[in-house]
Amino acid sequence: MTPSPISARLATLLAALAAIGPFAVDTYLPAFPHIRAELGASQIEVQQTLTVFMAMLALMVLWHGALADRFGRRRVLLAATAVFALASLACALAPTIEWLWAGRALQGMSGGAGMVVGRAVIRDLHDGAQAQRLMARVMMIFGLAPAVAPLLGAALLALAGWRAIFLFLAAFGAGLAWLTWRYLPETLDPGARQALHPASLLRGYASVLGHPAFLLLAVVAAVNFNGFFIYLMSAPVFVLEHLQLSETGFAWLFVPSVGGMMIGSMLSERMAGSWSPRRTIGVGFAVMVGAAVLNLGVAVLLPPGVPQSVLPVGLFTLGLALVSPSLSLLALDLFPARRGLASSCQAFLQLGLNAFTAGVLAPLLWGSTVSLAVGMGVFVAFGLLAFALWLRGGFPARR
Repeated sequence: MTPSPISARLATLLAALAAIGPFAVDTYLPAFPHIRAELGASQIEVQQTLTVFMAMLALMVLWHGALADRFGRRRVLLAATAVFALASLACALAPTIEWLWAGRALQGMSGGAGMVVGRAVIRDLHDGAQAQRLMARVMMIFGLAPAVAPLLGAALLALAGWRAIFLFLAAFGAGLAWLTWRYLPETLDPGARQALHPASLLRGYASVLGHPAFLLLAVVAAVNFNGFFIYLMSAPVFVLEHLQLSETGFAWLFVPSVGGMMIGSMLSERMAGSWSPRRTIGVGFAVMVGAAVLNLGVAVLLPPGVPQSVLPVGLFTLGLALVSPSLSLLALDLFPARRGLASSCQAFLQLGLNAFTAGVLAPLLWGSTVSLAVGMGVFVAFGLLAFALWLRGGFPARR
């Protein structure tokens, strides 16, 4: 199916809004040594700028969806992009590592709205195969971010230093605020809006987070993504030390990863309506398991290098992108009246694990390519187990 121009524009805008988080992470990865030198910080202190960002991202996504269910999708996205722009400006002016932590915390508080609210927008507008197509198209465009961001960051670093990266992020946030104001329609009917009363919110969170099928689907999505995320968070060590590449060598990791993600998203879009969600997820898992086994074999049998150490990661992201749209839609369909809140809970579980991976697991695993490969394998094994439990559960489709 060829999307209309309006659908293509909407998909591009939603993908750009969702990409705020990845851009806030990936653009400054090449600058870690420069930040460490200029601010007099240790490697771990600079790494914690990632951890505080991920922690605040995970905490705030619990509220983005509830706020979007109450005030509408458009208002929340406008406010979040504006705050992100201001937070990025604060990072650009940081005189100390503590100041940078504070700016990154504000970026995290605002950077997850596009991902959370965008999923709700898609489900507001479409259902079934059409929703999967739009979700996959958004993911395909969104998948460009991890490839473009570190290359852009490296170019800005070479031209004007690491502070220019955060000035770019400020301009990116401001531009998205304008585009949202200009082009994004409000998709939540006023009659469908939910109260922000504490008792109502607590009941909503308890309903979503206490639903076994939702939890299993959310866990599957979270652990699958973290099979790739450990490489993302370990990129400075993996690329600069293990692969012995320069700061421009981040493309060796990100280009295959994004290529796999885009191919997987195109397959998911193409198969929507032809394959059932369960079949799509099953095929995606087969690809991810094969990639994890290949990755471990390469790490054990071959010395670190390109392309052998990065191609299995690209194959893994292909399977990941094939699986992710169907998992998200299956989870959101359980709560048709509170999609924003359900999307928040889904993002919270994923980003909470992301924060733990960034702050604890990545430093433990980045010591060798073998330990990173083991980490990928363990994550996909947990994802496969959770999906098998969901299949055996016989859960109702909706609540």
